[in-house]
Amino acid sequence: MDRVKDLASKKAAVIFTKSSCCMCHSIKALFYDLGASPAIHEVDHDADMEWALRRLGCNPAIPAVFVGGEYIGSAKDVISLHVDGSLKQKLIKARAIWF
Repeated sequence: MDRVKDLASKKAAVIFTKSSCCMCHSIKALFYDLGASPAIHEVDHDADMEWALRRLGCNPAIPAVFVGGEYIGSAKDVISLHVDGSLKQKLIKARAIWF
């Protein structure tokens, strides 16, 4: 768990993904479209990392999105935040984007 927290706090936006996950691709594309450049951590071959994400409360574990070191949710949560406009505000507050 400490490794996840450490990685999540190193950049303003961090996404834990799997290369075979279509929702992961969509969330990454959304962040890029908003002007963010998130740190991407692929957990395809790291079962310990995926298990640590679950223990932190990430459900489903992938994609797991952190902004400003705080877990903001998985794909469904991120899309909801985007629709209501608060995702962009969180990214601005964390200095992941400048608008």
